[in-house]
Amino acid sequence: MTPVEKLLYELLAERIVILDGAMGTMIQRYKLDEAGYRGERFKEWPQDVKGNNDLLVLTQPEIVREIHSQYVAAGADIIETNTFSSTTIAQADYGMGEFVPEMNQAAARVAREAADACKERRVFVAGAIGPLNRTLSISRDVNDPGKRDVTFAEVSSAYRRQIEHLIEGGVDLLLVETVFDTLNAKAALFAISDYFDTTGRRVPVMVSGTITDLSGRTLTGQTVEAFLNSVSHFPLLSIGLNCALGPKEMRPHIEELSTKAPYFVSTYPNAGLPDPLSPTGFPETPETLAPQLRDWAEQGWLNILGGCCGTTPEHIRALVESVRSLAPRRMPERVRTLRLSGLEAFTARPEIPFINIGERTNVTGSPRFSKLILAGNYDEALAVARQQVEAGAQVIDVNMDEGMLDGVEAMTKFLNLIASEPDISRVPVMIDSSKWSVIEAGLRCVQGKGIVNSISLKAGEDDFKRHARLVHRYGAAVIVMAFDERGQADTYERKIEICERAYRILTAEVGFPAEDIIFDPNILTVATGIEEHNDYAKAFIEATRWIKENLPHARVSGGISNISFSFRGNNPIREAMHSAFLLHAIEAGLDMGIV
Repeated sequence: MTPVEKLLYELLAERIVILDGAMGTMIQRYKLDEAGYRGERFKEWPQDVKGNNDLLVLTQPEIVREIHSQYVAAGADIIETNTFSSTTIAQADYGMGEFVPEMNQAAARVAREAADACKERRVFVAGAIGPLNRTLSISRDVNDPGKRDVTFAEVSSAYRRQIEHLIEGGVDLLLVETVFDTLNAKAALFAISDYFDTTGRRVPVMVSGTITDLSGRTLTGQTVEAFLNSVSHFPLLSIGLNCALGPKEMRPHIEELSTKAPYFVSTYPNAGLPDPLSPTGFPETPETLAPQLRDWAEQGWLNILGGCCGTTPEHIRALVESVRSLAPRRMPERVRTLRLSGLEAFTARPEIPFINIGERTNVTGSPRFSKLILAGNYDEALAVARQQVEAGAQVIDVNMDEGMLDGVEAMTKFLNLIASEPDISRVPVMIDSSKWSVIEAGLRCVQGKGIVNSISLKAGEDDFKRHARLVHRYGAAVIVMAFDERGQADTYERKIEICERAYRILTAEVGFPAEDIIFDPNILTVATGIEEHNDYAKAFIEATRWIKENLPHARVSGGISNISFSFRGNNPIREAMHSAFLLHAIEAGLDMGIV
């Protein structure tokens, strides 16, 4: 734990911590015209820049400093840098991408000066990281729902550059905020992880999502719990909600988050829904906003409290007074279990005895799906996925490993298309491939928390650990096949030997959460006429029981149809074998299967 993190944890244990209010609302009070935004330095800039608030840290730093100072004087413990749009992607609209490093460093310094001028208490500076004006999960072309304006790599690279210069400028923590597309946020967290691992420098990280309307979902369709599950792979300081909604509309979502989040919870709502007749453009005054948020604090929902659009230093001052005597939220106990998400959350619970993974969207397992993909008939291929979900699949397995396919391109296109189909994308995705390049392409398309199928020790520990770290950084659970350098495990002894070794490496060396590890001890074909194959089913079942008893929190999966390959073409016998096998395997602890 860093010294700053220690101070923050101590403060959060003591009381509700106050975040500042809106920067944009305050800038509007200065009534700057085009010349005011340009300043002397950009007097001849070829594009209009009015509205580019982030530019003001270079052209009007005294205004930005004054706003920060007003929030500090009002009682804010954390002030945000004026860098909501300080990425190369967002600044491209003004042709100002080249100034992004300078903007972030200058913004951090200006906020740092205002924070350090306060001698009565420690004020922290959060580097504000906005959601971008491009999305990874939605197409802006109604005629091409699979099209994207940017790639995951481009978004992550843009965030990486911003993060580097915010930290160099002196911020104490990072705040990934106003998340309306969780895949954008995952790209930001990926970039933060990369920076931390590359430089060895670390700061606390906050994430705040945005529920965009009364449906209770983000712009890209996720529920609050699905959003939580999607970013829970990162060791966050806090998670919360901000923007879009006022306190009345945000209330049930903060209540839900407060009961489920294993982190501190933040909230900074707008001052109501937009109202052009109000002085700030929003109706809630300090006197009307503070009592509503005090009620949330009295319910025990809050750790960090501030304001978004329409809030001012006067609002923050009222919030400080309203919660001064109230205790902060205490984090709930959370059962360690597998938690996934598509647009909706999926939690592995005892009352779900078996998780069905649909494999009809697997080119190696479904001749019909394979023909559709090879023919480029993605509309019909989507119908196959839809049928799987309607038939009860709780996860869909997507595999594009076919010799005539460009697996990376096919996986990317299909998952992008799925994202535009909420009746399919509501469930988590299993990204299935024997090629790491295809797996990584899939991970860059999924905003929810999916499953990678699979990694193994086949190529040795170095590759295994590298892939595991990347799977975790992308925010997915993982299936580990019982393979090692000596080949596939076919006996009980070999199965448990490999699974125990992989579990130890993942949990002790990689830091992979045990509840996100799923072992596949290899369901192999019986009744082949070869005597050595007769015990394959028994070996799998016994290995499953051993894993559940000896590798805490890990899950077990398998490809059920493998058991009966020797009876291909005789479906009644195959179905009977599957039923008998599942009866004993589930009793031994089999959690899920590709069926």
